[in-house]
Amino acid sequence: MATLWHLLTLALVAAAVHGEPVQKQNLTLPEGADTQREAVVDIFVHSYEAYMKYAWGHDDLLPISESYADIRNGWGASIVDAMSTMWIMGRYDWFNQAVNHTATVDFRKSQTNDTVNVFETTIRYVGGLLSAYELSGYQYDVLVDKAEQAAQQMAYAWVGNNAIPFSSINFTGHEPTIANGSIAGVGTLTLEWNRLSLYTKNDTYRQLVEKSVQHIINMPSPLPGIPGQGIDPTTGKAVGGYSWGGGSDSYFEYLIKYPRLTNTDDNSYADAWLTAIDTSIKKLLRTSTVGDWVYLADYDDDKLIRHVGSHLACFSGGNWILGGKLTNNDTLVNIGLQLTDACWNTYASTATGIGPEEFAYVSSDGNYTGASGPDEEQLQFYNKHGFYITTPYYILRPEVLESNFYAWRVTGDTKYLDNAASAIKSFQKYLANTVAYTSIYDVDNTQSAKADIMESFWFAEVLKYLYLTFDDPKHISLDDYVFNTECHPFKAPAAKSVYGSGPKAYSP
Repeated sequence: MATLWHLLTLALVAAAVHGEPVQKQNLTLPEGADTQREAVVDIFVHSYEAYMKYAWGHDDLLPISESYADIRNGWGASIVDAMSTMWIMGRYDWFNQAVNHTATVDFRKSQTNDTVNVFETTIRYVGGLLSAYELSGYQYDVLVDKAEQAAQQMAYAWVGNNAIPFSSINFTGHEPTIANGSIAGVGTLTLEWNRLSLYTKNDTYRQLVEKSVQHIINMPSPLPGIPGQGIDPTTGKAVGGYSWGGGSDSYFEYLIKYPRLTNTDDNSYADAWLTAIDTSIKKLLRTSTVGDWVYLADYDDDKLIRHVGSHLACFSGGNWILGGKLTNNDTLVNIGLQLTDACWNTYASTATGIGPEEFAYVSSDGNYTGASGPDEEQLQFYNKHGFYITTPYYILRPEVLESNFYAWRVTGDTKYLDNAASAIKSFQKYLANTVAYTSIYDVDNTQSAKADIMESFWFAEVLKYLYLTFDDPKHISLDDYVFNTECHPFKAPAAKSVYGSGPKAYSP
């Protein structure tokens, strides 16, 4: 089967392909969807009211201790990350309050002693502010101003002639932290910085991030199209193994989203994505010996397959579904649906109905993970479910629900609505706290202890993907918007092609 998939995709790598509509045409919601949608709104309201009471102006709520944490430089990450969700849900009162507060924040200096992470600040703050600016009808120029305040300081992460920025920088002295970064950290800036260039009319931002991605695209690798997960900004060389998981994930995500957002006539981004897909089909795709679940394996720096998966890597199903539609390749869509179903199985198989942080499996070529093999209890779990849990906590991650959302909007199969409804029920039952919602340590234990953290992506991603799953499909349609990796939607031009000969930048 892998050989067939390879042949079907290989011909696309060098070919100009024209995207078709992403969403299923005339898609409508069944009766009862509004009940689930309102349940998501209730979760959002309960969570945000608690944030306003106990953590207002800070980054994240600590629901158990009824306090706050500033892990994103103290600029109010939950406020900015929640803004696009507020607008989509019609909570304009909270949105206006968020705009007014954000207007008072000085993004030119960290409010904590921490250095500033370029990736996290880009996807949450720059992405969140610019998406809110678009969604609200371009009426709050201060949102662009604040996004640029942060980006002006982050631009110092590109040192000298380096194509690759350092991951973190001290805003006060513009001193980067000299350390290796990741291709996700470097390659997940293009959507946001391109939009910033568009609205500020300063093309420097776009040029910086495109230079970085072009460097990664052209790096040599034993796996064509799949660069090493780590990268040394000083030398520009790869470090470490190869994966679709954390550290690599959103680099691949943006390779296909960037040409869709911009209608660029530069084929290199879509070519690189298709090459990565082709290599993944040939080298990384695995099927479990129990349940025939389809997974993407890791490939370590010893050139060994690791039979592991993660909640983070479960974005891949949605990414392959989207890319398959944009490249007119039903084979890729179908593989994406299989990846999505396998990730949902990690939810459906646990006692809480919520998926774990990391898991492993067995395929026809073995069960090597780079660590010890499954113990007797894990093996029994595998023989029942087709995977076993290696890291059991859940920290409010969105990726499984993200792919489930794409699967619903593309196929119209109501099983994906059932999946989302099941997740809502599980969240209400096992994550609800006296104050808001919180993480748990063990998804396979209905009495699991809770962890005292509710990060901002709960507002930006989890609740937005769930809400949109049960919302009118014409609202924030996948044919009209491209989501950044934090689920902040950007308005896209009319789809011509992921290659196309359209303008370099979209002008609203």
